[in-house]
Amino acid sequence: MVAALLLALPGVAVAILSLQFTGTPAPWAKTTGHDALWLGHAWVDGRKTADDVRTLAARLRKTGIKDVYVHSGPFDSDGALPAGRYPKAADFLKWWREELPKVRVSAWLGQKVDGVLDLDDAASGQRVLEGARAIMALGFDGVHYNFEPIGDGDTDFLDLLTQTRAIVGDGLLSTSTPQIEPFPLVRPAVRTALGHDKYWSPAYFHEVAKLTDQVAIMTYDSYLPFPTVYGGYVVRQTSLALEIVPEEKTVLIGAPAYHDHGVSWADEAESVEKAARGARLALTSYGKPRERFGLALYVDFAATKEDWAEYEKFWLKP
Repeated sequence: MVAALLLALPGVAVAILSLQFTGTPAPWAKTTGHDALWLGHAWVDGRKTADDVRTLAARLRKTGIKDVYVHSGPFDSDGALPAGRYPKAADFLKWWREELPKVRVSAWLGQKVDGVLDLDDAASGQRVLEGARAIMALGFDGVHYNFEPIGDGDTDFLDLLTQTRAIVGDGLLSTSTPQIEPFPLVRPAVRTALGHDKYWSPAYFHEVAKLTDQVAIMTYDSYLPFPTVYGGYVVRQTSLALEIVPEEKTVLIGAPAYHDHGVSWADEAESVEKAARGARLALTSYGKPRERFGLALYVDFAATKEDWAEYEKFWLKP
């Protein structure tokens, strides 16, 4: 009986998610001008020029993007952040301010924490903070952390966020996050299978949100089959986040503007279109507009013309 129930649960979850991806989004459920974009390392290592910034700026002026996260790391395994990782950051910031002064630029910093960087080590944590302080001194508007995988309930990460707040001051403190546990008991089961957390509990997600200005949920690499199931999954993730995150904080839903998941069915299932529609359906169900809410496109160097067209058609001007 128990075995039969366990076999039936995935089918039930698929049915629930598919059902959530139905209905008509409200006309007001769309961008509020609080969207974001992850940018690759080429912008700060010398490969991109002022002309590249002008070209990107021409595109972004027509969007609702308010924040960009520029990859400026990663941290070394001991937490250090050598200045050689971002030799042209000052030039990039100068060009950016000339073209898009109202779009904030955060340094995207992180590292793998399952065998590379140990955030539990006090000395490593201090070096991470020193790196954040040094890069903020160049004129970045904020720090965007991306440590993976941070386990549910990790208090050292909460301490790092608290200490980073003192560094960024009135600047922007944001972080990428894992997905929220979609159904009860899914998190421990998946943790057992993978050896690390893929999901955060709602309670821990709330703790992280309280310590930051923005949380950007990495709502991709779900490896779910079929576009309707992925779309329903975005609805569920968005709905959970809207209830968990305080209204004075910004919720960003990661939209997969890339096409190399590693398996063809994942590439077919996940798209900017499905992420946008899922976010709109969740907002509609939420029942009221939420200003501090948007999509975060991942990632500039992989985004195609089709990805940008889907962003415009299904989110910017649906």
